[in-house]
Order: sequence, then structure tokens, then C-alpha cells
Amino acid sequence: MAMGLPRLVATAFTLTLVSIFLPLPFSLAGEITSIESVPDLQRLMYVAVDGYPCVRLLNLSGEIGCSNPGLSKVVAPIIKLKDVKDLVQPHTVLVTPDEMEDFFTRHCFTSHANKHPLLLLVHQELVHFLFTRIMVSNDLSFASKIGGVLIESGSSFQQKLKGLSPDNMFPQAEFSPYGNVEYKWNPTASSIMWKAYNFPVYLLSESGMSAVHEFLSKKERKHKTYTSDVAEFSMVMETTKAGTHNSEACLQEGTCLPLGGYSVWSSLPPINVSSSNNRKPIVLTVASMDSASFFRDKSFGADSPISGLVALLGAVDALSRVEGFSNLKKQLVFLVLTGETWGYLGSRRFLHELDLHSDAVAGLSDTLIETVLEIGSVGKGLSGGINTFFAHKTRVSSATNKTLDALKVAQDSFASKNIKILSADKTNPGIPPSSLMAFMKKNPQTSAVVLEDFDTKFANKFYHSHLDDLSNVNSSSVVAAASVVARTLYILASDNKDTSSSALGSIQVNASFVEELLACLLSCEPGLSCNLVKDYISPTNTCPGNYAGVMSGEPSSNPYLGSVSDVSRFLWNFLAEKTSVQKGNTTSVCSKGSCSRTDQVCIKAESNKEGTCVVSTTRYVPAYSTRLKYADGAWTILPQNTSDSMGMVDPVWTESNWNTIGLQVYTVQHSAYDNAVLVAGITVATLAYIGIMVAKSFITKALKQD
Repeated sequence: MAMGLPRLVATAFTLTLVSIFLPLPFSLAGEITSIESVPDLQRLMYVAVDGYPCVRLLNLSGEIGCSNPGLSKVVAPIIKLKDVKDLVQPHTVLVTPDEMEDFFTRHCFTSHANKHPLLLLVHQELVHFLFTRIMVSNDLSFASKIGGVLIESGSSFQQKLKGLSPDNMFPQAEFSPYGNVEYKWNPTASSIMWKAYNFPVYLLSESGMSAVHEFLSKKERKHKTYTSDVAEFSMVMETTKAGTHNSEACLQEGTCLPLGGYSVWSSLPPINVSSSNNRKPIVLTVASMDSASFFRDKSFGADSPISGLVALLGAVDALSRVEGFSNLKKQLVFLVLTGETWGYLGSRRFLHELDLHSDAVAGLSDTLIETVLEIGSVGKGLSGGINTFFAHKTRVSSATNKTLDALKVAQDSFASKNIKILSADKTNPGIPPSSLMAFMKKNPQTSAVVLEDFDTKFANKFYHSHLDDLSNVNSSSVVAAASVVARTLYILASDNKDTSSSALGSIQVNASFVEELLACLLSCEPGLSCNLVKDYISPTNTCPGNYAGVMSGEPSSNPYLGSVSDVSRFLWNFLAEKTSVQKGNTTSVCSKGSCSRTDQVCIKAESNKEGTCVVSTTRYVPAYSTRLKYADGAWTILPQNTSDSMGMVDPVWTESNWNTIGLQVYTVQHSAYDNAVLVAGITVATLAYIGIMVAKSFITKALKQD
């Protein structure tokens, strides 16, 4: 009993000291209603953030894009710009629009003594200024302090910005058929997407932005100065792990895959492939399906180039309701290319397949192509109630003149007179960046016209930016472009023999169809889950990224559909139906995706248990670099061929492999606080020991006196 009392007194004394010296505020329990499992605890501690990464791409010369600098995750705290001057440890910087100019002119980081990397949270309107400072001005002191970058998103910034284009002033100038490659087609360009960044960069989605802001606001409300909110990036690229820093090295080691995909072409009416007799001259209509941006999966490319693609599909839909195409003088062929952003992969490969007379282009011949009409950016043609488009021609020829004349006749056929076709300025150095450049480099005598919504410079101030979304185009402009293209093609196919107002007036574009298609291809709601797309295929993704993607297997004109993108598969099925002879025939079914007749194709086999066999000449064409060869399950780079001028400048783009890409935020205690707790603990233990000894001595003396 004598020993129990001293211990009791000592314990009480110790707890008193603890309450005095270490009043630790544990607020975690106050935030938890119940934790029943480890996953519950993980969800409480770690918040997954949704967004769109900038990834590592490679070419023969080196790397571009973004990656974790090493083999491990990047963890760096987040902070707002207004607190930057108080930094003593690595942080994330949140920049608001009104702070933009001050942030990028006062060099607030360059003189800072902090040796640790920063993690920047930046409004999307500041992307140009941030990366221009990092790379163009070579401010290595600033760049070395960045651990990662979070870009805020939101459509509200688009109206404020004068422009945001991460591409070059003259995109893909190395493929230009003319010498003036200094011409500024894209005056808002910053070129930041063609640089390499050794830190991760994420564009936050709306939900991701809300999660980050909510995380930051919790700390502000509770004034927890002993904790930090950090972002953890999992963006380790396989090329970084293996030390393969160009396309040749990474393809040899298998740490990357070449960029590419599958283009689609279709003829109206179908071509009798088995016979080469009585082949008609071809009017080839071209559009592109792929775009690019700084962020891999946020490449809608609404105006450039998807508005042109939608206009083409709208024209095909209108022409599919016109009877008697088999009696016309010319053969219409529609070609939708992919990979055009990355060295005109689609058009170059298509022309190469024509040279090889491969199965992918059976029924076609380059000698039969009389003229080419490309539909470029047509989403911003509406101004003052008039839809104005500019015809850029490759050269003066009778075929080119026929196309220009047909465009004029089509323009005049509309009673509303709200469509105007103008010839491009003669002072332009040549055609703007477009697929026609590949055709011209291949054959300078190509007669072609590209229809655009601009004359001397891009009307799209968000060219190849993540901001080139549905809000950046006008559906009325796309409908107008589709209408004039449909009637122009009919005039060209009939060889100007039937251009009466009644014949042309019967060709009407379905505006509702165009608007629905824009929503399907340029938004995530409904996106590719829209009824129009699901009527043809079963999409694997809802959001249409419109990024070219990679070639994951052996290229083929009859590819494994699992390696073909959603958009390519939709286009193949749509064009096959609209150009077919047996539209709507439900008697000939194809349960396993194949038809008994060689001139038939099976459509809608994905969306229905049983597809439909129709007579159609619709084909996939692999789109990948002509410098690449696939053999024995691997890709190799072919030697340069001096006779191939485009191959000589081909960058051969590849994309690095990766295991996982992810971003999460969570709260950590400052190391200084941990050290303070340790010191406090040691102090408490020491004082407690002294207190116990004093109390023991005091109590022992008191008991002896008793």
C-alpha cells in the first residue's frame, strides 16, 4: 500500500505535466463519424484527384512533354501565390488571374534560398507565361524549384484570354511544300508543347479542382500551421526508368510505342474492286480526326480539326439521301485521317499505301485522283450573320478552277445568301498547315483546295490547346460548311452537268444531326455514350480525347478492333452505312462480324447482337510513320530514303510506356513540428522522472515521520 500511493501520485503528476507542456490538438477524430476498415482510413487520409496528365513523348532527336524526374513519386506541398514570399520549405503555388502579371515579372522564386522543389497550382490562362519563363528564358533557378504543376481549368477563362496555343507559329513547318517557313499562321503560339519538362504537370478537372480547393480551405478554416497539404504524383515513365531518351532507343528496349492509329476511307457509290474497267476520276474529300494539346487526354480539337470532320460527315449524310450517284461522271471518295498532328502520319501512310497498291486502298489509284478538297477548321466562320469561308488552293490548274467554280455555284444556290466563299489572300505563302501539305510534297502537281474559316492567320486562338472545346465553335458555321461542301461535291461528281436549283436544293444538311455529332465528339456529356455513336459501336470510353494514340499491334487493313479507337470504329461503321447500296437492309445479318460476299461489310456488329451486311467500299488504313517497320512483334526504324523528302524530316514520334499515372493529395505534419513533439516528449519524460523522484522522496519521509 505504501508503494501504491507514490505511484498514484507520480502518475497524476505526470499527466498534469503532459497537459501543461503538450496540449496536442488531435482534430482527426472530430472529422470521422466512423472508421470500420483500412480503406475507410485511406479514403479519409488520401484524396484522389481527377485530371489530365502531360506525358512523355519522344522522337529521333530527344524528348518532349512531362515526367517525374526520377524513379519514385514526387511529393510536394501546395500553396497559394499570395503566400509565396513566406516560403521556407517546398510548396505548391496557387496563382489567380489578377496575380498573373506580378507573379511572372517580379522573379519571386529566383532569389529564394529554398533548395527544394515547388509544386505550382496555376490557372490555365497562365500556362503560356509559366512555361515560357521556364523554357524560353532558360530561368533554371526558377525551374529547379518546381516539383510539379497543377493547372486549374474552367470555361470562364476563355473569354478573358487573348489566346493560348502551345503549338508553333507555323505548325509542322518542316513538311511545308514552300520555303517561307517563318510565316506566322498561328500568332498566339508559345511552342511550350514541344519542350521537355522534368517534372509532372496535371490539368485539373472540375472535380479535381474542387477537391484541391476543398483540401486547402480545410487548413485555412482550422489554422493548422503545423501541417502541409501535399500533392503526390505517380508519373514515372518507363523511358525514364530505362534511360531511353529518344525513339530509336526506346523502341529497341520496348519502353515506348509509336504514335498512330487507323484512318478510314469510303466511296460513294461503292467501287467494284474486282474490276479495273471503267474506273471513274476520283474527287477525294479529306478531313482529320485527331488533335493535340499539352495534355494527352484533353485534346478535343473542336475547331481544329473536328469541325471539319463533322462538316464532312454532315455532307455525307446529306448526299446519302440523293439518288443516282452511280450515274454521275466522277467517283466520290471520303478520307478521314488520324495522326496528322504528329508528322502527317495518316496522309503520308495513305499515299504510301497507294504506292504499294496494298489491300488497305484496293480500288483506289493515285492516278485517278483528279482533285482533292480538304475541310479544315470551319467552326468559326459565322460573323454578322454571314458564314464566311476561305478557299486556299495548291496551284492554278483546270481541276482547281473547277473546284473553286463549284464552291461559288454551291454558295449561290442557297436562298438565304448567308454563306460566302472567298479566295484566300494571294500574298499568303501557300496553303496553311493541312493534310494537303503531304499531298503536295508527294506530288507538287496535286490540284487541291482546303476550305478554312480563316484567311491569313488562324481564327482559332486556342489551336491545339485544351481550351479548343465545344464552346469554341459555332454549330451554325459547321452546318453551313457541311451544306456548301455537300453541294460542291455533287457539282464536281456530276461534272457540272446537273447544277439546276432543284437538284442542288434537294441536298439538305440535317442541322440536328450536326449538333448531335458535335456533342458526341466534343464533350464528355453525353460524349461517346450518345445514342448516335452507340447505334454503331460499343464505346470503351465516354470522353472523346481525340488524341491519335499509339499503335499497339501489327498494322493491318483488317485490324483487331480492340486496337482501333472508338472514333475510328464509329467513323468506319457510319461511313459504311451512309455510302452503302443496301441501307437499312435487315435481311442479311452477320453474327460474327463477317459477310459471305466480298463486296459486303458488316456494320453495327458491336452495338447489336447481329450486325447487318451491306455493299460498301469502306476500309481501315493504318496510320504510322513511313520510317517504321513492324516485324516479329517489335518496331524498328528504317534507314532514311533520300527519295522520300517527308521521310527525311520525319521525327518518328513515340509515347513512353508507364505502369500507373495518378495524383492524390493529403496532409502531412511539418518535420519541425515532429521535432518539437520529440523534444516535448523528452522534456516531459525527464520532468516526470524528476517529479517522481521528488514525490517519492517526499512521501517516503512523510511515512517515516508517521
